[in-house]
Amino acid sequence: MPKKIIYTPYAPEPIGPYSQAVQFNGVLYVSGQIPVIPEKSEVISGGVDMQTSQVMKNISAILEAAGYSLNDVVKCSIFIKDMNDFAKINEIYARFFDADNAPSRECVEVARLPKDVLVEISCIAVK
Repeated sequence: MPKKIIYTPYAPEPIGPYSQAVQFNGVLYVSGQIPVIPEKSEVISGGVDMQTSQVMKNISAILEAAGYSLNDVVKCSIFIKDMNDFAKINEIYARFFDADNAPSRECVEVARLPKDVLVEISCIAVK
């Protein structure tokens, strides 16, 4: 089975040589999403809570375009600019994932993210 490239206009355009997501053998690999508003191609204004919410909306749009949902996510990787934002990010993240069905994940503080955003999240989903 060949890999399938996933694209939706309801998530940000890739800013490099990568796809929004790739599906292969029932597994969907969603590239790291940053808090860009797709319609405007600009980073959402506001703090880490607004940015995390936009990232999760972007991920949801890509999942939907591929026929998946947040319930299919098995793993997330979170990259944040400041570990002091961990609690705020968790608060927003928890609005998107049911605690009883939450995916595995890691959260790593990094020196810098694309477009100097505060958070980036990638995920893997399985059908």
